[in-house]
Amino acid sequence: MKLLFFTGSRGEWGYLRPILEKCKKMRIKFNLCATNMHLLDNFGFSLKEIEKDGFKVDDKIYMALDGYNNHTVTKSMGILMSSFVDTVNRINPDWIILAGDRGETLVASIVGAYTDVPIAHIQAGELSGIIDGQARHAIGKFSNLHFASNRDAALRLKKLGEEKFRIKLVGAPQLDDLKNNKFNKLSKLRKKYNINFNSSYVLVIYHPPQARIESIKEDLDSIFGFLKQIKMKKIWISPNNDAGSSIIKNEFFQKRQSEDYLFDNLPREEYLTLLKNTNCIIGNSSSGILESPTFKTPCINIGNRQFGRLRAKNIIDVKKITLQKLKKAFRLSQSKSFKKRIKNIKNPYGDGNSAEKILKIILNTKIDDKLMFKKLTY
Repeated sequence: MKLLFFTGSRGEWGYLRPILEKCKKMRIKFNLCATNMHLLDNFGFSLKEIEKDGFKVDDKIYMALDGYNNHTVTKSMGILMSSFVDTVNRINPDWIILAGDRGETLVASIVGAYTDVPIAHIQAGELSGIIDGQARHAIGKFSNLHFASNRDAALRLKKLGEEKFRIKLVGAPQLDDLKNNKFNKLSKLRKKYNINFNSSYVLVIYHPPQARIESIKEDLDSIFGFLKQIKMKKIWISPNNDAGSSIIKNEFFQKRQSEDYLFDNLPREEYLTLLKNTNCIIGNSSSGILESPTFKTPCINIGNRQFGRLRAKNIIDVKKITLQKLKKAFRLSQSKSFKKRIKNIKNPYGDGNSAEKILKIILNTKIDDKLMFKKLTY
């Protein structure tokens, strides 16, 4: 059996990497297609990270048009579609493995469906507060197997009319990376990046809200005003290359404090080390929702980008971004009572044993008319 994995962003690479590691151990043949952010210098060129992790990238699809507004991002997807058809034709996979909810993932699902290749979708059925949420459910309609990370997502897939045999409750595979203890020490990062970790720090990740690009500057005014009042080091991770990402970068360089750090991308082990040891993660990244609960890290989730997603008790939501609301949320996140409350929380997205479950299901699923010809239950 030949599997084709598709990835366009550093976030979904975290979903796929544990599964690819299992493929290696189980000697399962696979191909890997990388596109979008992975190939962009301005966004960290994470292709290097993939190759450093020991994976061969069989196909690289350059698709991203400069500008990073709604029109260039949408036009980029058209470029991807025509190119990915050629990839599928050349590799001729038995399965296409997709993860998450991004636009390029939606394009890949359309290609798979129309070239008659079964699709396995990881992180299916979850809610997102912006266009990505619509993309996730559209991907679900083109997919043949749905791997849900929690019961809430599995029930939603059923409500969306997906047949019961297609829905598999397996947890989130990106948590598989978090099971070990290699994230305890900051000494390697201190030496590599010359960062003094003797004092406390906050981790900040703010992605464009996409549907409300015009709000970015106003939101960042509040965020920077709030951060200036915190006597802690600030470590920023650059946003995805969605519409509005260039605005965020420009605002950062105009409003940053001299001691603020900005990383376009970090190897996953380094990022998880920062996440585990930070006083708080602030922003609208899915990492705050999915991964921070495992580390018992307080998370201030701002805006609507993660609206509706299942949450652990370490998440503090600030829907309307104002200086006062951010200050109030931060005080709560650092309080003894809050830290006591989250001390023994469990991550609702799984126990860190998802990758092997996903692979076994794919390998044991027969590709026949029942799988390929979808019926809606409503």
